[in-house]
Amino acid sequence: MRDYRKIIQAVDKPIVFVGLMGAGKTTIGRRVARRLGLSFKDLDKEIEKASGSSIVDLFLLYGEEWFRKGETGVLNRVLHKAPLIKVLSTGEGAFLTPENRELIKQEAISIWLKADLDLLVKRTSHRDTRPQLLNVDARDVLDKLIEKRYPIYQQADIVVETKDEPLSNTADKVLELLERKYVFGD
Repeated sequence: MRDYRKIIQAVDKPIVFVGLMGAGKTTIGRRVARRLGLSFKDLDKEIEKASGSSIVDLFLLYGEEWFRKGETGVLNRVLHKAPLIKVLSTGEGAFLTPENRELIKQEAISIWLKADLDLLVKRTSHRDTRPQLLNVDARDVLDKLIEKRYPIYQQADIVVETKDEPLSNTADKVLELLERKYVFGD
């Protein structure tokens, strides 16, 4: 049985999950937070609360550039607001913005949940809350996003390969890698 207290003591910054839509950032983030007894927030939900609009509506009304500027402001507030959020999931584009990436690198531990194309398609195909996948060939869009964005996500502090398996297994991998890197210094 893993001693979560050692991880909590060794990890003195918020844990921020990054990756493409469907990788499991929110679900795994919640599970990791619960196991560690830490608070959890979803950045997209925080943006929706701050704006009073859905992510889809914000994209449609104002465009991605406007959205990314607002996202940076909310991310900055969430990472610095007391009490500090200890586990945060981000939208798939948050880590791509250089300012956000630098903020996350300085203020948090980033974990990239890396999933293959088939898994992303499977996990995103039943939702209409993904602005980039509305009325398009989702597989084609996700394939292009993988090619363009995975080199940037690779800059995360920890990379966890996600599979089509029970989510508890992925949460176990995250905790194991946090322990290895921050408790044992591997």
